[in-house]
Amino acid sequence: MTTLASKEELIGRRDPNHTVTVEPCAKWVRVMHNGEFIADSRRALLLFETRNVPAYYFPREDVRMDLMSPTELVTQCPYKGNAEYYSLSVGDSTVENVVWAYTSPFEDTCPDISDYVAFYWGKMDHWFEEDEEIFVHARDPHTRVDCLPSTRHVRIEQGGVTLAESSRPTLLFETGLPVRYYLPVTDVRFDLLAKSERVTRCPYKGTANYYSVQGVEDGDDLVWYYQLPTSESVKIANLVCFFNERVDVYVDGELQERPATRWSRR
Repeated sequence: MTTLASKEELIGRRDPNHTVTVEPCAKWVRVMHNGEFIADSRRALLLFETRNVPAYYFPREDVRMDLMSPTELVTQCPYKGNAEYYSLSVGDSTVENVVWAYTSPFEDTCPDISDYVAFYWGKMDHWFEEDEEIFVHARDPHTRVDCLPSTRHVRIEQGGVTLAESSRPTLLFETGLPVRYYLPVTDVRFDLLAKSERVTRCPYKGTANYYSVQGVEDGDDLVWYYQLPTSESVKIANLVCFFNERVDVYVDGELQERPATRWSRR
């Protein structure tokens, strides 16, 4: 059995720059599993924590707690305190330790979330904001995605090989991320591309499919596109984008510095 740290020991692990805040969410948020709505709330909280994606916390009254069974699992956070866990049983499906609650959060570093519970996102079947299904994690209301058509001249190279060249890119500006250059398919060297099985999802843009670039170094899953993007990103539908962390991008003849992100090397 895991030995729990004391409150004093947890406090000693704190980073003074780490913050935990919450904001009320005006959206109607629902969580579905095995055909049943497990959470249905118009008064959820969005919890923001340093180095974490936003998380929904639901009032217990808006959650099917009758389907929950407390477990012995306890995890500890230096900022929020001890989390207690519940398993969820819906029909023939039981998911262990999928819901947690901080019933006595640390008052000095955490807002009062004692009457709220949260879910592991990927262990639930569906999440909805209003009537739109959302993926990966809760959308951050402080994140913007702007898709702007441009006449800049963009050339993509890798190892001296030109992979794409266009004077009609769409530039995507997403809060906290490098600018992305989405190019028409007719301006891309598709003879060098091979379809990949990789699929990823973005809460702001939708589901992305990938291509690998043949005959160049680090060409696996180097290119992506959104066939059916979300409404706010519809301008990039079926346009092609390269990881500018892993290729040479020239904009109006000037070589751009490769950004350093978690996608810099796979």
